[in-house]
Amino acid sequence: MALFLILYLGFIVFIIASFWKTFEKASQPGWAAIVPFYNYYIMAKIGGVKNWWLVFIPLVNIYIIFVIMIAIAKSFGKSTGFGIGLIFLGFIFFPILGFGDATYKGPGGMDEMSEDIDAIGS
Repeated sequence: MALFLILYLGFIVFIIASFWKTFEKASQPGWAAIVPFYNYYIMAKIGGVKNWWLVFIPLVNIYIIFVIMIAIAKSFGKSTGFGIGLIFLGFIFFPILGFGDATYKGPGGMDEMSEDIDAIGS
């Protein structure tokens, strides 16, 4: 029983560290990962989603979580499939964002679009 508890707590610390690093990569405070509801606000800010407060409305919150996670994936230059992975297998995909080589490109991947626009202009 004690071994299970130690492993469980280690897993929880790893997930919190993954969220923390993901927030810091997006130039947001890492401690926001452990504050309930404020972390949804920060995730929406990272993804560029304006109606984050919809997480408080039952059934609508399911839709807005999908929107926020896909927007976060796009903000880090990942695909929509990666965003779906953030929803269903967050314990695998958030460490990839936090500890991997993913870089923050701006809300919804805005920096990626501006690079394309700059390339057209020159």
